Amino acid sequence: MQYASVTTRLAGLGSEKWVLSAAATARRRAGLPVINLTIGEPDVPTPEDLMTAAAQAMAAGRTGYSNGRGEADLLEALSRRYGALTGRKIGTDRFLCLPGTQTALYLTLMAICEPGSEVIVGDPMYATYEGLIRASGALPVPVTLRPEHGFRLQAADISACITPATRAILLNTPHNPTGAILRPADLDAICALAEAHGAWVISDEVYGDLTHGDATFTSALANPAHEARVIVTASISKSHAAPGFRSGWLCASAEFCTRALPLSETMLFGSQPFIADMTATALNGPPTLARGMAGRMAHRAALIHDGLDGVAGLRVHRPEAGMFALVDIRALSGDSQAFALALLEATDVAVMPGASFGAGLEGWLRVALNASDADTVEACRRIAAFAKGWRG
Repeated sequence: MQYASVTTRLAGLGSEKWVLSAAATARRRAGLPVINLTIGEPDVPTPEDLMTAAAQAMAAGRTGYSNGRGEADLLEALSRRYGALTGRKIGTDRFLCLPGTQTALYLTLMAICEPGSEVIVGDPMYATYEGLIRASGALPVPVTLRPEHGFRLQAADISACITPATRAILLNTPHNPTGAILRPADLDAICALAEAHGAWVISDEVYGDLTHGDATFTSALANPAHEARVIVTASISKSHAAPGFRSGWLCASAEFCTRALPLSETMLFGSQPFIADMTATALNGPPTLARGMAGRMAHRAALIHDGLDGVAGLRVHRPEAGMFALVDIRALSGDSQAFALALLEATDVAVMPGASFGAGLEGWLRVALNASDADTVEACRRIAAFAKGWRG
């Protein structure tokens, strides 16, 4: 039988990257005492007021078709949110509402890329980015994010990789898996470089509300001089503990939204109105849930640092934001997947191998910060004992 070439381009770029997570789930179902630190789930359930908002909307009949852009109340809530974020008016015509950040990124890349286009992206990167880029027919061009720069993407490194085929620069700030936050000067330099070469800037900002301590997030939309070429995506999955509701959006120029709208409508023609109502409720409230979550996760990053940094050659990179810490295992192993699988088998602690996020993180582990403090401390105890006895 014949298949579209996209199926070949995406071979190996889906669930294969999550082998450790699947193995951990299987062991837990078998009754083993697994501490699963693989997935960036919120550490609290979806808030009751959001569940109530969705239920009340369904009871009120908000279960029909929507339009392709998004429900009016949600668009107004997004306009207020981004107006507050940027300090200037951001009209409702600059948004498209979609089922999560993943779909928003897919739509964006499909709308601006063609076969043979190139998309520059930091390495390490979130595990789905390569697939998203390749789905459009474009080629990912990885740029190494270096620890000495705090894992922040550098304009000079991007410049060395730009070619006539460069169509976009894909940012993730705050970054998954490193937790790095791009500074305003970083963003201005990257956007200026994109302007000089006629490229788009795509910024996945889903962790923007989850900054740790005194760290400050700046959106790629902050500087109005660059906003015509910037496309930002986000969702309520992380900030409002609602990953299963699949509610996200993109914010771009009105022209981009108009051009991309038929593609969005071809994909799904509107999200569920009752979920839109729930999302508007979430965005109209203060970021209390996100602030509490970020504080707890910063504390757990400190627990991991205290429990593992310097043990048997391990080094811990503490994030500025987000749901993960990184553990450098290069003093012990250059094969992060083999190490992580052995760790799971020996200790029932599941972490993600850095290799799942690109060659730039081989020899590292990504450790989720969503387990309880007690489980985090116990996981560190098991990892430390395993590292001390490692003979790989």
